[in-house]
Amino acid sequence: MSFRLASLGLLPLFAYITYRLDMEETVRAFFTGPGSYSRIFATVVLALNWKSLPFAWTVRICHSMILHLLIRPFHTHTPDKLFHPVICESHASITEIDYRFHKSNSTYLADVDIARSHLASHLLARSGHLAYRNAKTHLVMDPLDPSRPATGSFNIGLGAVYCSWKREIKPYQKYEMWSRIIAWDRKWLYIMIHFVEKGTVKPRSWDLGNYGPTRTTPGESRDWEKKVYATALSNYIFKLGRLTIHPAIMLQGSGLLPERPCGWTSETSETAPEADGDGPADAELERGSWQWIERERKRGLRYAEHLKAMQDLHGQFDSGEDGAIGRFPLG
Repeated sequence: MSFRLASLGLLPLFAYITYRLDMEETVRAFFTGPGSYSRIFATVVLALNWKSLPFAWTVRICHSMILHLLIRPFHTHTPDKLFHPVICESHASITEIDYRFHKSNSTYLADVDIARSHLASHLLARSGHLAYRNAKTHLVMDPLDPSRPATGSFNIGLGAVYCSWKREIKPYQKYEMWSRIIAWDRKWLYIMIHFVEKGTVKPRSWDLGNYGPTRTTPGESRDWEKKVYATALSNYIFKLGRLTIHPAIMLQGSGLLPERPCGWTSETSETAPEADGDGPADAELERGSWQWIERERKRGLRYAEHLKAMQDLHGQFDSGEDGAIGRFPLG
């Protein structure tokens, strides 16, 4: 609601600026007046590298949240779509290229932020609205007094990001980011993102309709790993004041989890099975059932547990008891 009010508040400002400026004359002077070649060249360079301009990251993040939280209607996905990917397209602008003439490793994380925001904002828009108004919706109850809702402001935090690089992305080369939920535990929701060569991988269908070509060959199988540039893994935490919201509550609030006999937030074990073959075979499980989702969740936890274990590295800080090499400027 605050985003909507802020947007409406800016409309009079834009209308006033448009009224005061003679747009036709301004555009003509820009492209034909003295120094027009330099202005046109600068405009082209900025347009080709807009994603690296100041505040561009903030604009991209806000766009993803406003689009899914305020503009688009809430999704109607069923639990069998929980692990489906969201696909975002981008390119390597010239300002992201390092001295080896490929996309710099440090710039991948900015793209990961945007792709992850699109996925989470789309899938969890409904439960996010419910958590924001928890005093009325009672999505999350106070653990100390289950008869009343938990209090505090709703917030989403990023706990960690891991990224592995496999192939280079060249200047202005286009690529796709395939983001999907792979697991969750009592605290974290884990999201995996693959950077994939554009146009080489096509889904068999689109949950939201026809968004492009689909794979039509039944049972088609390729070595998709050769199409992947990089892989990232992130974990989200959901907070209501100081209270951590179980990720299953957020997923269930958005209609992405089925009923489970003991409830999704009362597991006695959050550990992954020891072997791929644990549980019934794929053919014996109904897609979207709690057994199928639990098996897929535990399969993803095998990778997520490694990311969670990396948090112990905070305790490995060396305070220089035996000395330090030196102090150098970052520049």
